[in-house]
Amino acid sequence: MRILFVGDIVGRPGRDLVRHGLAALVEHHQIDFVVVNAENAAAGFGITREIGDQLLDLGVDVMTSGNHIWDKKEALDYIGAEPRLLRPLNYPAGVPGNGSYLARTKNGVSVGVINAMGRVFMLNIDDPFRRVLEEIEALRPRTRVIVVDFHAEATSEKIAMGWHLDGKVTAVVGTHTHVQTADERILPKGTAYLTDVGMTGPHDSIIGVEIEPALGKFLNALPARFETATANPRLNAVVIDADEQTGRATDIERLSYSADEIADLGRLVADASGVAAPKR
Repeated sequence: MRILFVGDIVGRPGRDLVRHGLAALVEHHQIDFVVVNAENAAAGFGITREIGDQLLDLGVDVMTSGNHIWDKKEALDYIGAEPRLLRPLNYPAGVPGNGSYLARTKNGVSVGVINAMGRVFMLNIDDPFRRVLEEIEALRPRTRVIVVDFHAEATSEKIAMGWHLDGKVTAVVGTHTHVQTADERILPKGTAYLTDVGMTGPHDSIIGVEIEPALGKFLNALPARFETATANPRLNAVVIDADEQTGRATDIERLSYSADEIADLGRLVADASGVAAPKR
């Protein structure tokens, strides 16, 4: 089976890329299951019910998140009503929502998705290394295919999680830093790994926000209002091939598409199917 994981969707530019390109990506890459990190989908900070429902309607199977999940107050109610929206499982007990979800592909294959968050330069919440093992044990009787979104700042912590889970899950992919890394590999025991999937949003920016306010904060340390940038939107993602019976990954491929390349892909798929591509 083939799993598509789309890196952190940032604001309207990121949502537009998904809206215009997801169906073509699924068709072109023969995808069976789609996960997106959606914690920045609402104007760069948080998620709303309307946006979450739109992503699900586009064909997303599970939405993961991270430290920005609570930036929109309505997420507190939405995450309790929509089990396909995850928050990091290592938030303390009693926090709304769940850190994992067991889904099924259209052809009936079970897929587990786990969302965890690092602690280095992040919130001092529960131990992700212990909690993720507990969640894997809970999911394993029902599926062999398990994908972990590890939302973390420190490269070392992400790599440590990859080795910690090698042979225990199908894939460990990092999110949060919004910069796609070039270290994709299959670890020795069969787990696909990538330190950061990257960002689906405006790349002429500072990790998704307008350059001048963000740069100014580094130059003068004064508070600044950050707005989502718009220039050079790109879709960053990763495709993971997995053996349904063993749960082992057999291949991993990074993707990075510009808006023009997404449009070209849509036309290519439409020409092959005889269906008109959606207009940009």
